[in-house]
Amino acid sequence: MALVLHTFDGNKNAFKALIAAEYSGVKVELAKNFQMGVSNKTPEYLKMNPIGKVPILETPDGPVFESNAIARYVTRSKSDNPLYGSSLIEYAHIEQWIDFSATEVDANTGKWLFPRLGFAPYVAVSEEAAIAALKRSLGALNTHLASNTYLVGHSVTLADIVMTCNLYMGFARIMTKNFTSEFPHVERYFWTMVNQPNFKKVMGDVKQADSVPQVQKKAAAPKEQKPKEAKKEAPKEAPKPKAAEKPEEEEEAPKPKPKNPLDLLPPSKMILDEWKRLYSNTKTNFREVAIKGFWDMYDPEGYSLWFCDYKYNDENTVSFVTMNKVGGFLQRMDLCRKYAFGKMLVIGSEPPFKVKGLWLFRGPKIPKFVMDEVYDMELYEWTKVDISDEAQKERVSAMIEDLEPFEGEALLDAKCFKKGCQQFSGTTNRCNCFSGDKSWENDGRLLGSLHERTLGVIISGASGR
Repeated sequence: MALVLHTFDGNKNAFKALIAAEYSGVKVELAKNFQMGVSNKTPEYLKMNPIGKVPILETPDGPVFESNAIARYVTRSKSDNPLYGSSLIEYAHIEQWIDFSATEVDANTGKWLFPRLGFAPYVAVSEEAAIAALKRSLGALNTHLASNTYLVGHSVTLADIVMTCNLYMGFARIMTKNFTSEFPHVERYFWTMVNQPNFKKVMGDVKQADSVPQVQKKAAAPKEQKPKEAKKEAPKEAPKPKAAEKPEEEEEAPKPKPKNPLDLLPPSKMILDEWKRLYSNTKTNFREVAIKGFWDMYDPEGYSLWFCDYKYNDENTVSFVTMNKVGGFLQRMDLCRKYAFGKMLVIGSEPPFKVKGLWLFRGPKIPKFVMDEVYDMELYEWTKVDISDEAQKERVSAMIEDLEPFEGEALLDAKCFKKGCQQFSGTTNRCNCFSGDKSWENDGRLLGSLHERTLGVIISGASGR
């Protein structure tokens, strides 16, 4: 008998077992035609769980309820599963964070959210206490994640799966960017986790709540109406002529969406797409053609250049995790593809690896909507480039060119953020790291050496950009 999970769509508690199954290679089927409030009230369901809670896992040995217990069962279905760590102390720490996630994160998020959705009485004082408790919990988690990529060890464990699923409800329903910005390491951790392939396969695309839900007020009971005494009918007046009704065509047209402030800036002599084409199409003599072309095009009145340095390089101890972190950042920067060009370098042959970047933005400042929407921006120190300083100007050229060694160190990886990206086929000079039309790519000049260093795969013919 296959494992069958009874749940409704979007249940974050069911996500725990489904993600664990993806990592473990365990087959879990979803019960067909499940309807919350109907299927979980049937005699057959109540026989498996007398109080009708969801989810339930049917196994060859009998049903299991409670989501963490289900996730543990799925994980234990594979012997020596790395999701449970590699030592007794790692196992203990995994259980520790699972309990912390349930009692501190999930419980306090629910105490804040559920009364606002009308599932419990709303009491303002209780809400304040719940928010304070949640902030205390997230603060402790943030401190731990300041020096750790994962909760336990150097790879995903069941603790990360349970914690991320419990954070999901808060991020998706009530914890706005304004709230979570107090906990930058929690933000980085959550968005890194939900963008892992096995998480994304189950959870899909995750979006953060734009606002805190309004308190659901119960409708007041209708008042009893006393029978009115019959009044004498007054003489009817002659009906007044009705005002001519406006035809439907005269209804107010929808207001156009406000323009991006960057579109309202004075025209610039620099055409960003022309620079991006020059960058992509220059295969030889890059310094003489593309770099010279960049400085000929660059308009300091219409654009600005910025260096960025990752604040927490000490935590970059695993090469692929560091590169995934940069990839996630560039993915979230997609909202400014019309107004920006960027280079991100992962530097060093040994951990901890350094992450540095160069960005070209439309306008004299980093766009406000980028600072507001892309949480990663707070994880970097941003310094405006002074192009009158020849040393800074040369550093810009070296970063665009992927000059190696860079500042005396080897380049582990280099990524470019720009519009358009072709899939690497063995004959082109680029490697698309996401499927679909993404706006960032690996620089082809580094492909051979990078894959040799990190994956043991030598790619022949990958020269140029």
